[in-house]
Amino acid sequence: MKVAIITGAGRGIGRATALQLAKDGWSLVCADIDDEGNRSTAKEIDGYAVTCDVGGQADVELLVQATIEKYGRLDGIVSNAGINQYKPLSEWTLEQWDKIIATNLTANFLLAHAAEPHLRQARGAMVLMSSSRAKMSEPGTFAYSASKGGIVALTHSLAISLQPDVRVNCVLPGWIDTGKHGPIEQVDHDQHPAGRVGRPEDIAEMVSFLLSEEKAGFITGQEFVVDGGMTKKMIYV
Repeated sequence: MKVAIITGAGRGIGRATALQLAKDGWSLVCADIDDEGNRSTAKEIDGYAVTCDVGGQADVELLVQATIEKYGRLDGIVSNAGINQYKPLSEWTLEQWDKIIATNLTANFLLAHAAEPHLRQARGAMVLMSSSRAKMSEPGTFAYSASKGGIVALTHSLAISLQPDVRVNCVLPGWIDTGKHGPIEQVDHDQHPAGRVGRPEDIAEMVSFLLSEEKAGFITGQEFVVDGGMTKKMIYV
């Protein structure tokens, strides 16, 4: 039995990843600040739900402790939880900046810090969820872009620091249709070199691959852009 924690499991990419990993045979601890959504995901996969604010050290330490108490081991972490805000620079407050940085970036450090001995013992793996916004931006996404860029750097830092026991990689999703931005139109699909907007399952399958020692055992410290080719497309307006 292999055990993984997945944060942000209540919906979207997190939920899809939980479903994929359960299909792969993992026992899962689902963590989210959204208690209802999180419990729904955990129930569907016969997992274990922990309500958790991943930006807080106490919550993260309790999450790891609960995992060990429940299953006795920890083989993988998918650090997926994230939040965003769009607004002009003049309207941002330090409190808003700090909240996004804590949830999106600091959470990865806290998870690694709390789980290190267990992951080392299991010779496990971490997959951190960055974004194509680590490489390009929309207006007003200062904290989000900064946090996702920080994840890319933290990935190779953790990989080198935790070697050779723990592999650490990150995924950079592009436009993934999680349903929260309304209906997708044909023009949205057409602009992607791959011919369509991404699905949560596209990211879930990449995470599944990276967690697998059999398939990805020689891969660590790397970033994987999964965006239908958009970051390679030259666009002139």
